[in-house]
Amino acid sequence: MKKTILTSLTAIIMMTQISCGGEKSIAILNESKAPFGAPEFHLYETTDYLEAFKIGIAEKRADIKKIIENKEEPTFANTIDALELSGKRLGKVSSIFFNLNESNNSPEMVEVENAVTPLLTELSGYIFMNDSLFARIRTLYDNKTSLGLNEEQLIVLENYYQQFVRGGALLNEQDKTTLLDLNTKLSLASIEFGNNLLADGKDFKLLITDEADLSGLPQAVRDAAAETAKAEGSEGWLFTLDKPSCIPFLQYADNRDLREKIYKAYYGRGNNENKYNNKDVIRRILQLRQQKAKLLGFDNYAEFVLDEKMAKTVEAADNLLMSIWKPAVERAKEERDNLQAMIKADGGNFKLEGWDWFYYTEKLRMQKYALNDAEIKPYFQLENVLAGAFDCANRLYHVNFTERTDIPTYYDGVRTFEVTDKDGNHLAVFYTDFFPRASKRSGAWMTEFVTQRNIAGEDVRPMVVNVCNFTAPTGDTPALLNIDETRTLFHEFGHALHGMLTQTHYPMVAGTSVKHDFVELFSQINEKWSVEPEVLRTYAKHYKTGEIIPDSLIEKMQRSAHFNLGFETSELVAAALLDLRMHTIDDYSNFDCDQFENEVRKELGFIPEIEYRYCSTNFAHVFSGGYAVGYYAYLWAEVLDCDAFELFKQRGLFDAETAASFKQLLEMGGSKDPMREYVRFRGAQPNPDALLRVRGLK
Repeated sequence: MKKTILTSLTAIIMMTQISCGGEKSIAILNESKAPFGAPEFHLYETTDYLEAFKIGIAEKRADIKKIIENKEEPTFANTIDALELSGKRLGKVSSIFFNLNESNNSPEMVEVENAVTPLLTELSGYIFMNDSLFARIRTLYDNKTSLGLNEEQLIVLENYYQQFVRGGALLNEQDKTTLLDLNTKLSLASIEFGNNLLADGKDFKLLITDEADLSGLPQAVRDAAAETAKAEGSEGWLFTLDKPSCIPFLQYADNRDLREKIYKAYYGRGNNENKYNNKDVIRRILQLRQQKAKLLGFDNYAEFVLDEKMAKTVEAADNLLMSIWKPAVERAKEERDNLQAMIKADGGNFKLEGWDWFYYTEKLRMQKYALNDAEIKPYFQLENVLAGAFDCANRLYHVNFTERTDIPTYYDGVRTFEVTDKDGNHLAVFYTDFFPRASKRSGAWMTEFVTQRNIAGEDVRPMVVNVCNFTAPTGDTPALLNIDETRTLFHEFGHALHGMLTQTHYPMVAGTSVKHDFVELFSQINEKWSVEPEVLRTYAKHYKTGEIIPDSLIEKMQRSAHFNLGFETSELVAAALLDLRMHTIDDYSNFDCDQFENEVRKELGFIPEIEYRYCSTNFAHVFSGGYAVGYYAYLWAEVLDCDAFELFKQRGLFDAETAASFKQLLEMGGSKDPMREYVRFRGAQPNPDALLRVRGLK
């Protein structure tokens, strides 16, 4: 996913990420001496962040004050350009701090986050609720057709105008105060949700001391659990709720009681009877969002969010989801019946439950296709998969990746690469952070330490990071990925390419700063190259022998491509529908997320053997990740990526003309109309049936 971790203010702040010098003793505020001006993480002290924020906020206010007090008539240069260039050092501090808070969290970082959030919200109010500043923007907006602006400038102006309106610029003073209070409470509640989820997830430990309880687990899974236990100072085999630990346990462990224990712990994160329970936090967030939406003239928060997306309406998003849901749930029922039949054939006298699904699915996969992860993973060494992603980018977009050891990193094991174009020109710095640790949130995402811009004589190239939680190396065995992890690497790298190849002028529309339901096109289409036979043969090599993946194994993978997709599609669509419908309720005073999940399940006919991909109390995308009323976007964008990839399949996976045309979509960021440009690339409107074909549902 493209990680969105900040409020509207700090999103703007992150568009101006560059050090601009200074005499401060706080290292993070000083101009970097590292290559390309990269962050000098080794010099930064956690204790300095709060003071750095305060200095940066004061500078940002001063920059905004200059714009407001400018006696000249408003122009695009003295208003919009000036806004885009304001608060550079605050942008630097924000981008570094909030990214590290996700990937290298600590109690001290949490304290800083809680302290600085009200300060940033107050600054947001100062900017977006300032009548004089809005008057300058409104003057430009009302006269935009006579200003001689290009398309990118018109879109930036439109975005600023809408941000101010959605930020409360048209409200009376009392309502502005109310909105500022709502925004502060929402930011703090979002932080609370995320911290609860992180703490509750890390709280769970399944320590096995009897080797008999490891029955069914492959040796590699046992070795990883033994190393985890050793790192914790324990004897035995330790399993956690990190996906590389818990998912293989659910797939292979013969002990049904232990599968149930780890399954319920994983899906129950944030919903335990402890201080980390998120149910009250969710109710509070939903109430605050509803109040905010109504204050700004919308019936509910879903309408407020979708008003600026490609979908535009709740009905459009819901219709898309339901068109996928119906065939998906029918396929899932067939899969359930097949698994139940397998249980019976094995002599089992019990009803299939959620903690059985992964286990019997693996058995059925082996039975039908003679295929399992243990056979596949030796061909997917992390180093080779990353090289495969780099190679695809080179063949498609003519970019090169050179590892650098002279660029500082924030944690051991983080790697850095310089990205250049075919002529050797510098494009970006790329960081990779691939393995789980206690200080890192779960999941996988892309963010930026520096966002691209090219205005006012400053040509700044981006610094992009992919953060994942892959299976770590154990002993003499390197990191080996399963197919899901392989696709995830390509997915996040697709977001990274979007950020690295951007060629816009204004930070507001650079890279991944596009409409929310357009951004996943670039990550999801990039996944598709990862499993194409032509591509697999270039990077999937046995980590011991160097043998290229045999055609027989590729054929098994292709034959099983639609296997279990009823499960995978229905859990995804159900979560998207849960998110969408959760934000259309009128009264949240007695809202109970467990009860609501059951009501939606009953309405949809969602079978009980499958859980929502994310239950409400651990739905970080929605409650702490910036995807509220946005989880549908994965499927909205999938309509586009499936349709687009069919063109590559027709013309050739690396057809130069097609790749060059698609590269224009990557480079434009949000500087052009996305659907118009997609139709230019495709030559037609997107065909929604392509998604159903790819998922084997049509």
